[in-house]
Amino acid sequence: MRLLLRSHAGHLMVLDLGAAVVITLAYGSLAGAEPVDGLPVFGGPAWLGWLVAAGVGMPLAVRRRQPLPVLAVVLLSSVAATLLDITRDPFVATALACYPVALLEPARRSAVAMVVTLAASAAAVLLGEAVVTPAGSWTEAGATAASVCLAVGLGWVVGRWVRERRALAAEQGRALADQALADERMRISRELHDIVSHSLSTIVVKASIANHVAAARPEEAHDALQVIEQTGREALAEMRRALGVLRDDAGAAAESASLAPAPGLADLPQLVRRAEQAGVRARLRVRAPGHLPAGMELAVYRIVQEALTNVVKHSGAGTRCQVSVGTGTAGEVLIDVLDHGPPSGAPTPDRTGLAGGHGLLGMRERVLMYGGSLTAEPRAGGGFVVSARLPHPRQGAPA
Repeated sequence: MRLLLRSHAGHLMVLDLGAAVVITLAYGSLAGAEPVDGLPVFGGPAWLGWLVAAGVGMPLAVRRRQPLPVLAVVLLSSVAATLLDITRDPFVATALACYPVALLEPARRSAVAMVVTLAASAAAVLLGEAVVTPAGSWTEAGATAASVCLAVGLGWVVGRWVRERRALAAEQGRALADQALADERMRISRELHDIVSHSLSTIVVKASIANHVAAARPEEAHDALQVIEQTGREALAEMRRALGVLRDDAGAAAESASLAPAPGLADLPQLVRRAEQAGVRARLRVRAPGHLPAGMELAVYRIVQEALTNVVKHSGAGTRCQVSVGTGTAGEVLIDVLDHGPPSGAPTPDRTGLAGGHGLLGMRERVLMYGGSLTAEPRAGGGFVVSARLPHPRQGAPA
């Protein structure tokens, strides 16, 4: 990118140098021209004519580096050329010098420079054509001055327009970058929530069991501690994989590449086993929906993971739960997680506010990303049901 910018800047400098040489040669040739149309011509020494010509044209070669000094030199030289009858052109060099001033200088300074340039250009034309060497009436001199102001003002307006366009493009670029950053933060937050919430729910449940049976049934406490250790190790591995994408050094990239791939449909049985270790009587039924993109498989896995996390958290040990992943008649991916609520005699959890939690919000975001739908609500007979529908990519769903 930097090479392209340098190449573009180099081309612009070459063009400016070419314009400077052409204008200098044009003014120098006019300084020694013979009168052919009855208008006054320059009668001074040739060196003075070429000096004025160089002052008008050559500064344009560096107009983008020193806009205001270049404009000052070009304007003074153009005024001198007009008063000395070297040329009667509409201040083309001055218009070219006004462009970078409007483009690069602060707005107030640019506006002041523009007003001074217009006033000096108009005064020079009126004074030269109507007073110093009259070549027509004041009306004709005024028309010439108006054309000069129009040309000079056009150069400034074009520079200002380009400046506004660049500022708008930069603002849009910053907005896109901010949106991309916000989306990435949301994605990372969702991934970390899915990992931490599920694992900690299992750990809390098993730690509670171990605490209650440690004295009476130490073997069960030992089993619970093993589950806690295993769940913690798996959570750490997933956390490292999720955080690996945030590192940009080569060593981290190699480490990230050596980690396990993102979870998918093949990892659902292990996910259900974790829920069983937390005391949930879970059943899994998967009817292969055909080949799915890795991103959609990850979305299915995370939806089931969050739904099971809510079962462990809100229904507790002993509840029955069915997990089903399959395909519908239109080829869409169907995900259903149904739990029957806490066992009889256990307190019924309050799940009325569950739909507003971060977990279900993450599920909705994943479903909407693929143009699907999500239903998450309490069952009439107790318990809770989560149903998600993801259009299959072959049916035109956005991937």
